Amino acid sequence: MPPPVMSDRGTKRTAAPPPPARRFRSMEEVMRDAKRVDPLTREGYSEVRCEQCRLGDGENELVLCDGCDKGFHIYCLRPIVVRVPTGSWFCPECQDSKPLTRFPITQTKILDFFRIQKNSTSEIKCAPSEDIIPDGKKRKRRWTPLVRQKKRRRLLPYIGTEDPQRRLQQMASLATALTSLKMEFSNELTYVPRMAPRYKNRASLEKEGMQVLPKEDKETLELCQAMYKRGECPPLMVVFDSCEGFTVQADGHIKDMTLITEYTGDVDYLKNRETDDCDSMMTLLLGVDPADSLVICPDKRGNIARFISGINNHTLDGRKKQNLKCVRYNVDGECRALLVACRDISPGERLYYDYNGHEQEYPTHHFV
Repeated sequence: MPPPVMSDRGTKRTAAPPPPARRFRSMEEVMRDAKRVDPLTREGYSEVRCEQCRLGDGENELVLCDGCDKGFHIYCLRPIVVRVPTGSWFCPECQDSKPLTRFPITQTKILDFFRIQKNSTSEIKCAPSEDIIPDGKKRKRRWTPLVRQKKRRRLLPYIGTEDPQRRLQQMASLATALTSLKMEFSNELTYVPRMAPRYKNRASLEKEGMQVLPKEDKETLELCQAMYKRGECPPLMVVFDSCEGFTVQADGHIKDMTLITEYTGDVDYLKNRETDDCDSMMTLLLGVDPADSLVICPDKRGNIARFISGINNHTLDGRKKQNLKCVRYNVDGECRALLVACRDISPGERLYYDYNGHEQEYPTHHFV
């Protein structure tokens, strides 16, 4: 019996016995008592059927929900899933899907969300003339041979909607799409810690060289960026389609060779994103050394380019939809990706471009 101890008040009390030692079972005992389970084989999934088409073919494109264990073809889902996810995936019924919350169409909230310059006024118009440069002066035309003029096609600045209320609706539609994906608006490339630093974005590292953006087209790019900062957005509306998800349609007439937008987002090394499930990454730099290759990742920050759809370039009807092209340029020594109209676009027409403009690796054969 343990000896008595003195308490603070001077009386005797008996010390508590030490707790019994906790005994852990050895792995050998655990394995001996564990119930045996038949090994998982491919036959275990032989009876899985797609909940939409009720077929069990196309096993390589059949995904199982981690919540309800139901199967779905990636091309039967709406919106379509581009590729089989590498991590956990939940079907629409198991997701915490909430009704789409519309961004309020108020000037104050639009100004704050897009960080528009407060001293701008709604009466400022976009410069439609291709002879006007940002300083407001007219440019003198240089005489060049007719043949050269036909080969050289300049980029045109977009012409924004004149109605201020309609512009608010256009920007609110983009804000709705961005906030639904928990994204921030950014109209330029962003460089964040633990990703690729800005000094790694060098057009000189491009494997086969990169075309330099001419001076006149660079002025057009700067003009469009300045207009957006004043709240003059391109005439585009972001709409939600049950099949394609968020997509973009023209809200006014757009001429051929009009600069629609720059593709923006976080810049990262391609090697860091090889197993990424983001379906909107854009090639920025294809380096001679693969370790130098860069991609644009609009999963946290981006602009309207994030929601422009791709064509199914495996079908003739899909290729006919294309009305934009993505072109990478050398701008002051850095790589930039621009989306440009490749034909006239009518109001209400949806915008499409070829996701496989460079590597031919993006799976578009299930695109509508």
